[in-house]
Amino acid sequence: MATTRIIPMHIGKGKSIAQSIRDRTDYVKNPDKTQQGEFISAYECDIATVDAEFLLLKNQYHHKTGRRQNRKNDVLAYQIRQAFKPGEITPEEANRIGYELAISWTKQNYPFIVCTHTDKAHIHNHIVYSAVSLDCKRKFRNFWNSTKAVRNLSDRLCLENGLSIVENPKETKCHYGKWLGEKKKQSKREKLKTAIDDILAQKPSSFENFLKKMEEAGYEIKHGKHLAFRLNGDKKFIRCKDHSLGEDYTEEAIEERILGKRNSPKQKQESKDKIDLLIDIQEKIKAGKGAGYEHWAKIFNLKQAAKTLSYLMENKLTDYETLEEKTKQLVSDFNTLSAQMKQAEKRMQDISDLKKHIYQYAKTKEVYVAYRKAGYSKKFYAENEEKIQLHKAAKAAFSALNTKKLPTIKELSKEYEKLLTEKKNLYSDYRKKKREMQEILTVKSNVDRLLFPPQKEQPERENER
Repeated sequence: MATTRIIPMHIGKGKSIAQSIRDRTDYVKNPDKTQQGEFISAYECDIATVDAEFLLLKNQYHHKTGRRQNRKNDVLAYQIRQAFKPGEITPEEANRIGYELAISWTKQNYPFIVCTHTDKAHIHNHIVYSAVSLDCKRKFRNFWNSTKAVRNLSDRLCLENGLSIVENPKETKCHYGKWLGEKKKQSKREKLKTAIDDILAQKPSSFENFLKKMEEAGYEIKHGKHLAFRLNGDKKFIRCKDHSLGEDYTEEAIEERILGKRNSPKQKQESKDKIDLLIDIQEKIKAGKGAGYEHWAKIFNLKQAAKTLSYLMENKLTDYETLEEKTKQLVSDFNTLSAQMKQAEKRMQDISDLKKHIYQYAKTKEVYVAYRKAGYSKKFYAENEEKIQLHKAAKAAFSALNTKKLPTIKELSKEYEKLLTEKKNLYSDYRKKKREMQEILTVKSNVDRLLFPPQKEQPERENER
């Protein structure tokens, strides 16, 4: 695993502050890179309006402190990029670790978003946090050796989660994809396959769009008996043939992958040992499937039956009662862990909401006192409605706690950190139990279908008169 340097975000040339923030947040939130926004998380801000919220904090900071910087030196936000070794982590895990890194690095004083990109061979995070603190009283100041500090923090998190790190990394400004520590240089064929996989991961809309992206990536294209590519500067073209690149990289295979009719080599490897549910062949035939499908489905069912039997033998579940008991136990274990995770998440959300109310209460207290002194004037209310409503909402939240003494921000932050650690410790078991539960439920379903096949519907007979 590797972490790149912290990148300050300045105002773009010829752009407004709002547009500069929006450009950066729009890039990291790109649906094509985050699987339609599935792998985005946020702290103290809304994913949809993060640019507007960062801008609001900045304006409030100027209003409160009166401090301003010249356009050239003004930092709007900061970005941390975090990359992981290919094949070592899932997008869900990467986003979780990125969130934990951001929480620790910002000490919960700055709102941020964590966007996990899956469009490259290496899954990577873009963490963007506001330069202005939540209380609008200070700005984050980048310090000497901050890159080393955030890298050390990230490395610790990775080691805790059983992930590799880059030992003694050299200080460099190269792209984070080069931080992965591969010693072996890729061949031209491997480079081409990687380029094809990366572009197909971006889900091009058509084969023509795919070719266009390959050209943008620096490849010259030749159409003949076989599609061929040549990287700019190379002497020879590499043809997309079975014996050259493999069956997944022929022109036909690429078109099938674009259309979603064929899995990538990575997807194939992941699903190789997976046990799938048996197919109800008769139902599929009724739905209009032909003889070719029937032949394929029979072979598929035989393979899944063999995998199911192998699972039963390996796990010593050779009688039905034991299988049933084991299934119930794994479902129960998963539900228990799931409930614990949800409980921790709910409390963490409650803490975040309470902290927000404490901040809002403090920021609107003077206005509310003035409103009370004005005899609850309608005119005063109309002029300060938003702040008064925020103050009332905070008071209502405090009343709901049913406590005489409110916890401090420090106490809440400490509890949040504790819950975050607990959640992290639970997550590994949670994922493991989820996989085990899903696997045994599939196995049991297959066993049930084999032992107790569905009864064919009998045609109804007319009642004899």
